[in-house]
Amino acid sequence: MSAQELSSKTPDQLRDELVALKKEAFNLRFQKATGQLENTARIRQVRRDAARVKTILNQKAAAAAAN
Repeated sequence: MSAQELSSKTPDQLRDELVALKKEAFNLRFQKATGQLENTARIRQVRRDAARVKTILNQKAAAAAAN
């Protein structure tokens, strides 16, 4: 998921995306703890995607506050 894709979404859509990523991260941590996780790189990818969403949300909030 690229930053350009995210910047075209509304803040509500971004919050929904963030919730979905957090749920996925939780499930991946659970799979890792139980030894069922096959793609360990997915944990890092989800964490970075969540951070990217948060960054775009903060940029949109700052832009709205400046106007």
